[in-house]
Amino acid sequence: MHALGRMVFLSFFAAAFGAVVLGALTLSMSILWVLVLLVPPFLLGVRDMIQTKRAILRNYPLVGHGRYLLEAIRPEIQQYFIEQGLEGRPLNREERSVVYSRAKKQLSTKPFGTHKDVYAVGYEWLNHSIVPKDKPKEQPRVVIGGKDCKQPYSASVLNISAMSFGSLSAAAIRALNGGAAAGGFFHNTGEGSLSQYHLEPGGDLCWQIGTGYFGCRDDEGNFNPDLFQEKSNHPHVKLIEIKLSQGAKPGKGGILPKEKITRIRNVPMGKDVISPAYHKSFNTPTGLLEFVAQLRDLSGGKPVGFKLCLGKRREFFAICKAMIETGISPDFITVDGGEGGTGAAPLEFSNSVGSPLVEGLVTVHNGLRGFGLREDIRLIASGRVMTAFGVAKRIAIGADLCNAARSFMLALGCIQALRCNLNDCPTGAATQDPRLVKGLVVTDKAKRVQHFHYETVKTLMELLAASGLNHPDDLRPWHILRRTSQFDVHHYGEMFHYLNSGEILQEPLPKGYARAVSAASSQTFGHVSPDETHKAPARSK
Repeated sequence: MHALGRMVFLSFFAAAFGAVVLGALTLSMSILWVLVLLVPPFLLGVRDMIQTKRAILRNYPLVGHGRYLLEAIRPEIQQYFIEQGLEGRPLNREERSVVYSRAKKQLSTKPFGTHKDVYAVGYEWLNHSIVPKDKPKEQPRVVIGGKDCKQPYSASVLNISAMSFGSLSAAAIRALNGGAAAGGFFHNTGEGSLSQYHLEPGGDLCWQIGTGYFGCRDDEGNFNPDLFQEKSNHPHVKLIEIKLSQGAKPGKGGILPKEKITRIRNVPMGKDVISPAYHKSFNTPTGLLEFVAQLRDLSGGKPVGFKLCLGKRREFFAICKAMIETGISPDFITVDGGEGGTGAAPLEFSNSVGSPLVEGLVTVHNGLRGFGLREDIRLIASGRVMTAFGVAKRIAIGADLCNAARSFMLALGCIQALRCNLNDCPTGAATQDPRLVKGLVVTDKAKRVQHFHYETVKTLMELLAASGLNHPDDLRPWHILRRTSQFDVHHYGEMFHYLNSGEILQEPLPKGYARAVSAASSQTFGHVSPDETHKAPARSK
């Protein structure tokens, strides 16, 4: 068959060239102009036959390019011609459509009922009330700031999650921040540091400090207190977030191709940047909290917290023990889920590392509550928040507020082309190519970001009113139900055991927590040998 492919190619062009020559000799020499059309594809086919990297092209010269063309446009074909409403990954068509509709202030209702199979395992819903309330007129706010915070911040229940300049274009950053400024919610800078594009529109910022300390590092990549103090005291910076790990690639540093490097990171240009997988400024739970206190002091008392995707529960409980021993607490903790998005990550990390958001959020909420720490610390849920129901669910199971990235990207104009890691994003959002960035009109997209936020929070308040509730704080685990089999339904309070305040500080330790709590120490993230009663049984050989 492969020989036939080359034979057909050679036979076709031999016949074509012969026909041209014969026509020139018998009819008119002007027919030789046809060679202008024949020679380029012939040379391309010859090149295909002699190259050694692609077997398809060697065996099927010229026509083999069709295979690579179809492969390149497969996501677009799938999106535009094949996908049904609930199909498409990582975000299905229905989710994308509701974001687009709300961002454009178009009709976002749907006819003829749900497309979901309400009897399928995994279907979830919110319990409504026979006596619903009137929808509150004002959008809810959540105050972030504990006992040591001098500049507490009143946050929206929905905000823009971490996405860095460099990974995103300057126009995308300005549009996101402009939408945040107009809508009264905060914009997380991502670990790529502050840029002028974050500061120009005037939106509230959460400055994320990653393992690379971009924007506040010295020449060796260590944390620079003076640079941090200077930038953190900018009036638009309202919160500081220490990034421990990210849901899409926990345990691995950020990845930024050299084409997307910007000077604000204080790193050499022209080389890929891979952030360290760990922080140099601390290596123990106590050290982490001392770093929290240092940043809070340098920033003038602004709220400081940290972000993590939950891995080993023991390590988080070690941080809780350190909070009690040192008396230092973060003002907030952002919990990212393993389903979180990113511009670039190895497949194994995206698919198979890190706790999903539900399990991570419940564990962190229970850990803080069990150690008697929950009241002063706000929990932010981050990961695949697309709709008002998504916000309600996450608040019901343990969060105080939510961050979202991909939904705000869609509001910005993202078409889920899945080219974020290639610097050729067709919408101009996830690229540094100036030719593509020109397509993103900042003033228009900022309005769409603002509209999406407003319409989503407005719908959240309508959901609360339908449930007979006044505020997101009133949501509880039993308000969200999930079908766990064809005939079984449970609310989240039944699926997860929620601890009482201070329960971990009492004996006996709660079932399911004893081993991890006993193995946790404020002095190390490593394993501390628990009592014999908590040891796991030896593996059989």
